[in-house]
Amino acid sequence: MTAQKTVLILCTGNSCRSQMAEAILNHAFDGALRALSAGTAPQATVADGAIEALRLAGLPTAGLHPKDIDAVLDEPIDLVVTVCDNARESCPVFPRPISRIHVPFHDPHGEPLERFIAVRDDIRARLVPAVREVLGLEDVARVSPV
Repeated sequence: MTAQKTVLILCTGNSCRSQMAEAILNHAFDGALRALSAGTAPQATVADGAIEALRLAGLPTAGLHPKDIDAVLDEPIDLVVTVCDNARESCPVFPRPISRIHVPFHDPHGEPLERFIAVRDDIRARLVPAVREVLGLEDVARVSPV
């Protein structure tokens, strides 16, 4: 088995999409990669709707909290995924070349729980396969309901 890859999911507030993506990727790849999330202008807390959408899918939420991009710049990141246009435009320069992809998702902040669930499902449907392909982890991701 190859060394564990680290994926950084970058968003603006790090309170909805990137937090859900972190939990979904960590679950889907079951130790084959480590997903982290951060924001360019992080909020104070993770959105309740994001936590509830993850909980309803049986995904762990312990330890999820908004982080500033500076908190993860020294991590050994293999792939940066921007999930909003603002983060894509303001993505920082890393100390070494890092692969990047942009997979945007609707921001459900302030919307009903159903919108968080829809975004959660969209993240699973589009982001998991994109990360699998970019990092060459075709045989690793779980197929499980979320």
